[in-house]
Amino acid sequence: MSGVVKQAQTTISQNLGGLGQKIAPDGAKFSLDDVPDQSGKVAVITGGSEGIGYGATWTLLSKNISKVFILSVNEDTVKSCKQTIQEDMDEDMVNRTVWIRCDLSDWKRVTEAASEIRKQTDRIDILINNSARGIMTYQLTDMGIDRHMAVNHFGHVILTSHLLPLLKQTASQGHKVRISNQASNAHEMAPKDTAFASVDELNQDLGPMPQYGRAKLANILYSRYLARHLTSSHPNILINATHPGVVETKMSKQDIHEPYPKAGYAMSEGLAPFKKDQFEGCVSTMYAATSTEKSGEYVCPPADAETGSPLAQDEGLQEQLMKLTREVVTEKTRSESVEKGCPMTDY
Repeated sequence: MSGVVKQAQTTISQNLGGLGQKIAPDGAKFSLDDVPDQSGKVAVITGGSEGIGYGATWTLLSKNISKVFILSVNEDTVKSCKQTIQEDMDEDMVNRTVWIRCDLSDWKRVTEAASEIRKQTDRIDILINNSARGIMTYQLTDMGIDRHMAVNHFGHVILTSHLLPLLKQTASQGHKVRISNQASNAHEMAPKDTAFASVDELNQDLGPMPQYGRAKLANILYSRYLARHLTSSHPNILINATHPGVVETKMSKQDIHEPYPKAGYAMSEGLAPFKKDQFEGCVSTMYAATSTEKSGEYVCPPADAETGSPLAQDEGLQEQLMKLTREVVTEKTRSESVEKGCPMTDY
């Protein structure tokens, strides 16, 4: 019976808000109060002006971080973010945020954004790859790639690749560097025959949930790939994937109605009393970005390492995903990046 109770505790604490946050099993407890002081550190957060990303931005500022680069598309959310920070904290904290307009599906712009960051700081301690296309219908980008994969996986790989020199430099100076990639338990909805074998496979219309789930599977595989290859040579760089739980965000309130105009109300309204707010939703991210001493884990709230699906544990699939990633990025960005001496570097 104790095993059943513990499993229930784990499921509730990982996914639901309110009291659910207080019943995590022993060994998996963590709260935003446990986030250590961040004085002198610099963070980069994609989607850092709203939802879970905003929760991370606000928390890091509350812990006295020196600078936060916020990558996002919507200027209005950035203005709202800064206004709230000023109201909750002060003008000094607002001035510690730097907004860089960046659409993760525009890979040329991602490269430019990384260059802008490198010109404005000599260190990066935290990289939170948080932006994502949620549970929505199939769509191709201008580059002819499934938008879920283009934003959730490829865009973040390109950003990380171009920030690697600065991440490595920071780590070489004795500082702990942490990369947190936002995944989801929805990765279990990825097709069981997912092989990341070709662009044709990527561009299949799988349906909203499998499309989203496959991209989230890629986030876990990429994290574990980097942990195997990058942490082994740079032990001060830790890379982990996270699951946030069921969170009250634009994705779960509005975007869900794009694929499910009526059925989406089950998530947007039906689950509303049980959802986490943006601060509860960023707890596992904050653990991975500020506190863990491990690399290659899939961290579920609050700080519980799970194995993930069989596909998420497949080292061969990690290698195949990144092989395809290199091929696609090289082909699609050759004239803007590769031929100018700036190839994508995995690790």
